Amino acid sequence: MAEERARARLAGLGRRVRRGAGRVWRQGRELELLHRSMAFATLFFVTLVPLLVVIAAALPARGSGVADWITEGLGVSGSSADAVNELFASRSEVLSTTTALGLAGLAVFGVSLMAAVQNAYERIWQLAPAPWHTLWRQVLGLAGLIALILLSTWRGLPWRGDAVSPAPRIAVGACGGVLYFWWLQHLLLGARIAWLRLLPGAFATVAAFAGLRYFSEVVFAPLMVSNAVSYGAVGTILVVQSWLIGVGYTVYGGALAGRLLAASSPPDGGRSP
Repeated sequence: MAEERARARLAGLGRRVRRGAGRVWRQGRELELLHRSMAFATLFFVTLVPLLVVIAAALPARGSGVADWITEGLGVSGSSADAVNELFASRSEVLSTTTALGLAGLAVFGVSLMAAVQNAYERIWQLAPAPWHTLWRQVLGLAGLIALILLSTWRGLPWRGDAVSPAPRIAVGACGGVLYFWWLQHLLLGARIAWLRLLPGAFATVAAFAGLRYFSEVVFAPLMVSNAVSYGAVGTILVVQSWLIGVGYTVYGGALAGRLLAASSPPDGGRSP
């Protein structure tokens, strides 16, 4: 009897997971998450990557910032990691060719990435667009994202040593990711959704990143080697762009899954921004 009950519970859990995945897929198509993810990848590569390269070059921290973040996300090492690193100039080259005007331009255009994320979050939660004077929220969200990426790749942190077990790094990264995406949703939505209802989305986003990490190690890492040999730097860029599309899908898909998980919760008493 106990075995039959366990089987019935597993079958029921499987049906709920399939129904939930089906709802996320259908609503994701309605929200055009694939197109939004492609736009996210383009904006990230064109606006945020150069900004991260300049900031990482100016900091006295060990590590190469966005290059380390991309190689870790793709799960590549050796020659594949070298192919990613070759896409970015050295610290001295970056600092010698960067001007204050260029840096300011990168920062201004970088805010457009957060504007796209905010628009997607508002569509997911079926909220009206925030007024223009809440632009400071996008600026703050961008600053938080830059800080998260740079801190996660700073080799001076105690849990990032080669001899250290990966468990502390994974635990710190997961906790930091949950806190960041929980805070980011609350920030960009202008506190119109209660904190508790946003927590499932933060967990779902980090879980999706874990799945993307495994998928990247299995699929993108071998592609990196073959594309680098066949097409050179262009092949490496294609793989990185494909991975960034996956990053966009996890950010938006995680928030959508969280909204569906919170759909049965009572309405919150949110405030207008």
